[in-house]
Amino acid sequence: MTRERLFLFDTTLRDGQQTQGVQFSANEKHQIAEALDALGIDYIEGGWPGANPTDSAFFEGPPKTRATFTAFGMTKRAGISAENDDVLAAVLNANTPAVCLVGKTHDFHVKTALGITLDENTANIAQSFAQLKANGREAIFDAEHFFDGYASNPDYALQAVHAAYDAGVRWIALCDTNGGTLPADIHRITSAVIASGIPGDHLAIHTHNDTENAVAGSLAAVDAGARQIQGTLNGLGERCGNANLTALIPTLLLKEPYASRFETGVTPDALKGLTRISRMLDDILNRVPQKQAAFVGASAFAHKAGLHASAILKDPSTYEHIRPEDVGNARVIPMSNQAGQSNLRRRLADMGLDVAPKDPALARILDAIKLRETDGYSYDTAQASFELLAREELGLLPDFFEVKRYRVTVERRKNKRDRMVSLSEAVVVVKVNGKKMHSVSESMDETGTDRGPVNALAKALAKDLGPYQKLVEDIRLVDFKVRITQGGTEAVTRVIIDSEDSQGRRWSTVGVSANIVDASFEALLDAIRWKLVRDHAGTAP
Repeated sequence: MTRERLFLFDTTLRDGQQTQGVQFSANEKHQIAEALDALGIDYIEGGWPGANPTDSAFFEGPPKTRATFTAFGMTKRAGISAENDDVLAAVLNANTPAVCLVGKTHDFHVKTALGITLDENTANIAQSFAQLKANGREAIFDAEHFFDGYASNPDYALQAVHAAYDAGVRWIALCDTNGGTLPADIHRITSAVIASGIPGDHLAIHTHNDTENAVAGSLAAVDAGARQIQGTLNGLGERCGNANLTALIPTLLLKEPYASRFETGVTPDALKGLTRISRMLDDILNRVPQKQAAFVGASAFAHKAGLHASAILKDPSTYEHIRPEDVGNARVIPMSNQAGQSNLRRRLADMGLDVAPKDPALARILDAIKLRETDGYSYDTAQASFELLAREELGLLPDFFEVKRYRVTVERRKNKRDRMVSLSEAVVVVKVNGKKMHSVSESMDETGTDRGPVNALAKALAKDLGPYQKLVEDIRLVDFKVRITQGGTEAVTRVIIDSEDSQGRRWSTVGVSANIVDASFEALLDAIRWKLVRDHAGTAP
């Protein structure tokens, strides 16, 4: 059976930039656009030319993409011809193959926000798209507040989208701008639009996630006949975000009935890069990836319960709806005080360690985990620290170096501008092959900002490890979490550190102590040791 083509339209570079705390540079926009193009997205919306310096610079040197590069703007203003509207002209002057214009379809917004008549608004829509067509552009209508407009005045909402359709637009994006329309209503209203005479292969769906239904609403529109889906990577967007393409794309490719009914520009091989692209975006934004994210999250294929892990060992499909490798993710068997030998052996196998079922080391590892967790340790997320613990019990942990001592001082003083500033200094002494290495580092970064005592410790520890130095130079700390596990005067601090290297590997380590600096140092030490183990450093030459 021939599958029907479904088109994917990415708005990360515009809608994603409306996320609170998100601001892309022109170079970052290029990097994201190239990743989207490699993934197989059909349309990449670059932003609004002339709206801000970054977007203007981006469109002056646009990326070269297979995807249809698209500029965003708005329909012409009332009282000005389409030919003389400077805002519309700025969008056309970007010279993109496609142009998406937003216009009002909700009578309330036309009368209240624009302050014009419904007929004037309809004329603005028709004339704007006629101007696009006259300039040879593929035209896309962003029908703002369409679902709310249809609920308020269906006749006018349909009149507005038909004005665009009659003017020759390629796609009409039905927008759930407030994110409050539920999937059943999206299906019903999309069906009504098709019944009114606009074919489904000219309809797109654009949903927001204010009720956590953006993905479901998008699929409902596809079920009704829409053939383009708009969304963003990682669900970025204003308020609660937009439809999440990192959930929609694997659903369309791997789940029925969509996998059999439709084809997209994303190939199975490209899909295997989805997790990497998702995490690349978080890295650009300096955000920690959401562990519970569907398909691409670090916990999406994590199996903690012993019963689950036992079944996974026999057949992964018992508790996994897809294969993690299909989206570039990996299965994780966390270790905790709920763990049994099934969990443990599977986790050891993932580390490349084949341990016999009755090996006495298994019981020692489980006992060590349970004892340490009563002291405040947690190995659910700190998989790298667990691996080191297991290797030590199995006698497979090389003795790379020994920490002889370390010291951290924190000084509060006035700078040359007579302002009080903090400065931390760390001293770490390690012994490698019988030779002591003495390293000192400050917490000040290149901008003159104090990064704190843990930063100073991390830099000093990784400053000189003799023969292992080149292996640890690319380690970067990406997250630092602190939790008090007991209250009162006997409070115990647990520190979780997430690290990353130039290969894109991320790992987590844990440290526990009544002293936050000691706990941090323990986690830092594990981070370096895990890196050396994984890079097959062996023992010191």
